[in-house]
Amino acid sequence: MKIAKVLKALLVLGVITTCACALGACSSSNASGGGPVAATVNGSPIYEEKITSQIEAIRAQYDMTEEEDWANYLIQIGETPADVREDVIDSYVHQELIKIYASELGVSVESAEVDECIDQMKSNYNSDEAWAKALKEAGFSEEDYRESIETSLITQKVQEYFTENAKVSKKEKLESANSYVSYYDGAKRSSHILFGVDDTSDEKAMNEAREQAQAVLDQINAGTIDFAEAAKQYSTDEGSAKNGGDVGWDALNSFVSEYTTALDELGNGEVSGLVESQFGIHIIKCTEVFTAPEKITKMDQLPEEFQTSVESMAKSNKANDDYSEWLEEMHEKADIVINEMPSDVSYNVDLSQYQEDEEGDSSESSEEAAEGSEEAAEGDGDTTTVVEDDSVEVVAEEEGDDSVDEDEEAVDVELEDASEDEAASEESSDKN
Repeated sequence: MKIAKVLKALLVLGVITTCACALGACSSSNASGGGPVAATVNGSPIYEEKITSQIEAIRAQYDMTEEEDWANYLIQIGETPADVREDVIDSYVHQELIKIYASELGVSVESAEVDECIDQMKSNYNSDEAWAKALKEAGFSEEDYRESIETSLITQKVQEYFTENAKVSKKEKLESANSYVSYYDGAKRSSHILFGVDDTSDEKAMNEAREQAQAVLDQINAGTIDFAEAAKQYSTDEGSAKNGGDVGWDALNSFVSEYTTALDELGNGEVSGLVESQFGIHIIKCTEVFTAPEKITKMDQLPEEFQTSVESMAKSNKANDDYSEWLEEMHEKADIVINEMPSDVSYNVDLSQYQEDEEGDSSESSEEAAEGSEEAAEGDGDTTTVVEDDSVEVVAEEEGDDSVDEDEEAVDVELEDASEDEAASEESSDKN
């Protein structure tokens, strides 16, 4: 089940690093702690309280605070409370390893960088009192929050180090190309002319756009104006207009559904009719269709944009492999001690009774299924099984998205200004 995969990933990676710069995202499990020690890394303690707090935060986030729900989830993913504890400890061990050994890579975080991140967060609150209240509600002390910021920043920098230094051979690029080429098969490149309408519920404005668009389309179909020239003259999408309306490959970009549907119906060189979307009226031309060869032996068998995407993914894969190998080496190098799980931790649950219940339910279901089969056999009609499969739409540019390691996703520092830039970029892209 999807929920099981999501939760197990969170348990393995440790969600605390994704929350360091967003107080509302989760409660703190990063308290300085005290009491029983779950593990040590080169003598530095990871407190049992921290591990318990993290696991309970995940349980609360996914509405598994009831013992039965928690037990059934653990049975579903084939883990015990002790396994979960070890997964979360591992995530904290990795954080400690990065902090301890990052300097060997020449990576460090300056105090000013931490201050900048904290100041950006504080700017969202209108007073020091409001900021202190937000910290308290999230379960952070000033010291704990600062430590979380520093951990996230240094983890991000270590991963950037491996990304910048990843070396990909020609052979590895070709291997990556052959892995992804089937995804690109049938991809279409297109151009469009947009007659933008600010408020598409304004029928008068839409009619005016339709009339103008139809007049231009008639000229294109009559051959009295070239499509690219028409885009430069009439399209309100300035970003693509200067390039003759080119918006790239559908395999590398996301378009509004009306655009995608119309493009799917076009062959190479064909021009659509008027296509209406939330942005106004489009005229679309399919300018190229890619047919994948059985095997890629040279990178120039791919369009330039696909080459760039494939090389980016290959580099990302290599960076992730190098990062994982480095972590493993540091793991072997460090003195790591993991203590046994105390029996009284709040997330400890006896799975045996729920396993028995599950087996009983399964047995009962089997009997019901058998009875159903007998009834079907007695009937004189055929039995048809229908399997529904949800379609999956690939969205966003494929600049290494498929190969991004989950560790990398878990440690991104989501600074507010970066989020704003990204939002602006997505808004511009969606206009296609």
